[in-house]
Amino acid sequence: MYFKQFYLGCLAHASYLIGSEGEAAVIDPQRDIDQYMKEAEREGLRIKYVIETHLHADFVSGHKELAEKTGAEIVFGHSAQAAFPHIAAKDGDLLEIGSIELKVFETPGHTPESISILAIDKADSDRPPILFTGDTLFIGDVGRPDLVGVKGFTAQQMASMMYDSLHDKLLKLDDSVEVYPAHGAGSLCGKNLSTERSSTIGQQKLLNYALQPMSRDAFVEMLTADQPEVPDYFPKDAELNRQGAVALDKIPRPKALTAMEVNKEMQRGAVPVDVRNGTLFASGHIKGSLNIALSGQFASWAGTLIHLGQPIVILASDQESIDEAVIRLARVGHEQVIGFLDGGLIAWADAGFEVTATPVVTVTELKKELEEGQDLFLLDVRRAPEYDAGHIEGAVNIPLSDLEGRINELPSDKPIAIICASGYRSSIAKSILERQGKEELMNVLGGFKAWQGSEYNVVVAESRGTCRNSVN
Repeated sequence: MYFKQFYLGCLAHASYLIGSEGEAAVIDPQRDIDQYMKEAEREGLRIKYVIETHLHADFVSGHKELAEKTGAEIVFGHSAQAAFPHIAAKDGDLLEIGSIELKVFETPGHTPESISILAIDKADSDRPPILFTGDTLFIGDVGRPDLVGVKGFTAQQMASMMYDSLHDKLLKLDDSVEVYPAHGAGSLCGKNLSTERSSTIGQQKLLNYALQPMSRDAFVEMLTADQPEVPDYFPKDAELNRQGAVALDKIPRPKALTAMEVNKEMQRGAVPVDVRNGTLFASGHIKGSLNIALSGQFASWAGTLIHLGQPIVILASDQESIDEAVIRLARVGHEQVIGFLDGGLIAWADAGFEVTATPVVTVTELKKELEEGQDLFLLDVRRAPEYDAGHIEGAVNIPLSDLEGRINELPSDKPIAIICASGYRSSIAKSILERQGKEELMNVLGGFKAWQGSEYNVVVAESRGTCRNSVN
């Protein structure tokens, strides 16, 4: 057996290539597919199947392009109703690649069409089977049940289906079966995902809070409570995946734009996205630009904060960053990157446009200001359960995903210091507030982690749930 996990940190997404005797299957591929083709060619494998465990909502998959380029058949659960030729798999169906048998389990709960795939190498009886669980069973969690309300199912109905999928199917497998999910910590497809990228059924029975003995009613109540926000782009990406996305090379490439042209596009409604890190952004940037740095979960935040179809102009320090931003935006369905600022901030300033800067503050400086009673509003933009687990006394929690709709809750007569876990989300928040006309903003360097690292006092609130999803 040949087996490899491909992990994409930007989306906390895991995909897989498994093969035997010259044949292979790719499971839950990301949109840019060259790596699977190159790896298969290197290993002497022909990709026979492209298997999707469900209609992914948090990213756009490359299943259609991969199938077109390799001649592979696409496999979905039968209720996906994909709008292109595919194998509509049902419970108990068997697929073969060389000596490997791929057995289909229908495991609805995260979505109605979710399937899990059990891979057994018939040529190696000592090798434990591999279970590809998609978004049904994660390491440390199970998939959220609240993403398909528009399809006529309530979160409670989906959670009940999840209970059956787990207890009637997956947990009846041998404890030695290896578990490989489609996501890890940082994904919004669950609320307590581990940083571990694989496990076993036996380990998950012991360690996964969602698999502990409880009644169906208790499970449904637990699973539907305190789920993270659902980004607006999720249902749109799911539909893109049902239709089959266009090949990446068919998406128009962004053009080099002069400062004057960028200014005109901004007036027409284009979003200028500055992909540099927060420190560089603070030192100088185009007023009105949105700072989402490539150094963090760029794609998911871009999908969350920018409406799909809205024109985007990239602001970056180099061509490599521009190219990377375009790919990462396409992974969540942003295909309208119309251009990039040619010449960067120097060209912007030379054209007579304003370059603005915003201050930053260290946790030591923040602590001093708070102790001295400075008239300062401290905004914590982490998710609510992160805030509950520990925050600075007096900090007001408005999660980043909610910020634009709750700006009227912020004061207009005092400086606002913004904090998150590490400084990544707070820089995004600062740029959002600046775009809305807020002034006297400052980003807290190092975020709450730096505050804790300095052993300053922390307030712990009563937990509103089990979500500890706090990668950036």
